[in-house]
This record gives sequence, structure tokens and C-alpha cells, in this order.
Amino acid sequence: MRQDRNFVGGQFVESSSDARISVYNPATEARIALVPAASADEARQAVDIAATAQKRWGKLTSIERADFLRRFADALVANAEVIGQALADESGKSLEDASNEARYAAEITRYHAEWARRIEGEIIPSDSPDENLLLQREPIGVVACLIPFNYPVYTLLRKVAPALITGNTVVVRPSNNTPTSAFEIARAAEQAGLPAGVFNVLTMDHATAAHLCTHPAVGLITLTGSVNAGRTVLEYCKANIAKPSLELGGKTPAIIEADADLEKAAADLVRSKTTHCGQLCTAIERVYVQESVHDRFLALLKDRMAAVRIGNRAEDASLMGPLVNAAARKHIHGMVERALAEGAVLETGGAVPEGPGHFYPATLLSGCRQDMEIIREESFGPIMPVLKYRDIDEALAMANDHQFGLASVLYTENYRTAMRVANNIEAGEIYINRTPADPYQGFHAGWKRSGLGGDDGKHGMLEFTQTRLVVMKY
Repeated sequence: MRQDRNFVGGQFVESSSDARISVYNPATEARIALVPAASADEARQAVDIAATAQKRWGKLTSIERADFLRRFADALVANAEVIGQALADESGKSLEDASNEARYAAEITRYHAEWARRIEGEIIPSDSPDENLLLQREPIGVVACLIPFNYPVYTLLRKVAPALITGNTVVVRPSNNTPTSAFEIARAAEQAGLPAGVFNVLTMDHATAAHLCTHPAVGLITLTGSVNAGRTVLEYCKANIAKPSLELGGKTPAIIEADADLEKAAADLVRSKTTHCGQLCTAIERVYVQESVHDRFLALLKDRMAAVRIGNRAEDASLMGPLVNAAARKHIHGMVERALAEGAVLETGGAVPEGPGHFYPATLLSGCRQDMEIIREESFGPIMPVLKYRDIDEALAMANDHQFGLASVLYTENYRTAMRVANNIEAGEIYINRTPADPYQGFHAGWKRSGLGGDDGKHGMLEFTQTRLVVMKY
């Protein structure tokens, strides 16, 4: 069983406390690691160290910071198998998927390094003669990065890379379900020679996280998590009027038009819903099917969902792996049971399997209604509820009748329908004839309760800056 130490000030440090957090493999339920439960003083000290380091890091030229990021990316690739093994053990992913996540994290790190010569300000005309208005982009300071359990390697670099290239330093709090991969990333940062204090990783409980996030030097808190977690972060932000950047819940609707390639759509939707046991923020969460093709499409979904096998992906990578923990399985099974009680029809799945591991079968529900909990609330599991609609106006109305607005999906061969939905869907993203994949040169931002701010691309990078207006009379 591995035992990790926090990474602060460029080195792995012993905790001042004997308190530890146990980490379990969700496929076997075996305890695989003990990680430190940082104290409030340790969290505050980490922010102090990051704040001191930021004064130097922020004064480097952006191209100098980019050189460090490129070396960091190289180290991530060199250590992809080691990072991947830690991630596979703590998450239930296959080693191949977990290692590839590390490689993909390296790619987004390289992408943000390329912004070094493109972080632009503005020259704005003044109303006064003999005067220039110069708008500069500057770092915010110390960023607290709160990382989720589902894609903890990629999401960590998705937040850290833009924070660093813009001159900030970071204190990372990984999920207590998946922290060991973050410590392997810290080893890669150490190998890359990142200056001491620029990149820090600490594991902690929620009470200590509050001390971290309310430290006066923390200027931005970035979170990928639930709506309730987002509300908590907003409370933290009140302490210092810190800037929030929040990716929160999602309930991705998929609209299937009668002219769609139904075979492709069914295969895509099932793949989206069963990848990592449905634990993706943008996974398909509700399916609206045009009534003339509803029965045919439901049959296609049922065949594919019923064919999905569950089990330990360390033994067979073709299987669908586990949910993150027992509470997650209890939550989604309860949603299924309540949907059935409300009148939904169970097409396949829906039963808790016996034996170790937090597994749950691919579950398809038909006969659902817009007012059901299974349509209104995020499941974050391999549950696919299906509804039928008459025309595209009704489909749009149902897709938009929701608290969330993260991603959305449309399958159609009609460009007029595609443009109409694209211009009227109430979501930060729409994917046409494909399922979501968050291209890192785009901008991943939610509407409604799905978040504030966003990740990726130019606009995601600029989240980590603040402006200074220079009014220059001459």
C-alpha cells in the first residue's frame, strides 16, 4: 500500500499531523493508499509559499514560463505509464485509458504554453487629446484548484496550465477519491524543474479546504464539481471577493431527428453513456427521440446497452468499470427505482450486482416524462432515460426546460434544423452528429446552473488574468 506526502515548495514534505485519508480501488474495494490530511496551518503555509513564489514567477517573461510548461509536458509523457497506473488503481479505469489521460493532459499543457506570445492587451482610443488608454493583462496571484474524481489528471492540467502560463501560482486540492495520480503529477513537475512554490499539491478534508480557499492571498478558485460544491465555493469567494471559475452540473440532452443516422447515433450515445460508467460532466443524460422513429431507435439503444458488460478493467479493458464509491451507486440506483415508481419502463439494467466493486449495469429507461427526477437531476452514472417528441419545437422546449445548460447534442441531416437548434439551444456547447469531447482549443462553459466562467481555449486562459488600465497623458 502506497503512502504519499504533500508536495509544497518544490518538495514532498512530511505532514505535521498523523491524520490520513484512505484511498480505495472502486473495482475491488481494497485500500490502496494512505494520503495526508493536511492541517489548516499546512494549507495556509502552502498558500504563503505559493504567494511568495508568484512574485518571482509572475515577473518572468511569458516565453520563459512556456519553457517550463513544455518541460512539464515532456515529463508527463515520460511518466504517463506511472501516472496512469496510479490513476487506474484509484479510479477503476483501464491502464491504457488512464495512461492516455496523462498524455492528453500533456497536450493541453503544450497548448497553453503556445499562448506565451499571444496574451494580448488592448489600445483603446481616448476621448481626450494627447492621451493613450492601454489595457494590460496581469496574473491574479494564487489560484486554488479543486479537482474532481472523474478525470483528475486531465482536469488538473486543464486548470493548472493556463494558470501558470498567465503568471499565477497554484495550490491543488485533488479529490480524496483519486489523489495518488496528483502526487505522480507532482513528481513530474519536480522532474521538469518547475520553480519551488509554483505548483503545490495537498490532500485535505473539507474543513481544511475552507481554510485554503479563504486565505487572503487566494485570488481565484477554480472548481469542477457539483452545484452544491459550487455554492460552497461561492461562499469561500466572499471572504476575499475572490474570482470563481466553476464548471458545475450537467444534464446533456440528445435530440434525435427522424432523418438522423440512427445506427451511428445509437452507437455514439451508448458509448458516451457507458464511458467511465457515465461519470462525465457532458455524458448523455436524457434522450429526446422524434416519435416516428422512437420505437426503432429505442430498440437500437436497448441492444447496445444490454450488450455492455461490467467488471474490473484491470483484468479486461473492454468492460465498463465501476462508479467512484458506494454512495454514488446507492444514489443512482435510488434514481432508477424512483423513476420506475413514477411510471418509467425498465428496458435493461437497473439491478445492483452482487460481489465486490461499485459496479452498476448500463440502464435504459423508456416512457419517461419531463417532470421526472430522472430527467430533472444529474445522475452521473450509466442511466439513459428516453422521451419522445412530435416536432423540433417541442424537442427544443423540453431540452431547454432545465436548470442545467452545459452541453447538448443533436443528430440530424438537415442543415436548417441544425442551425435552428444551434441558435436556440440554451447550453454552452452543442455537438451536431457527435457526442461531447471538449476540444481544448474551444471554450467549455456552462449556462444557467452549470457554472460561471469556463475552461479551455483563449477565453479559458483569460479566466486566469485580471486587467490594468493605464491612462497615459503626453
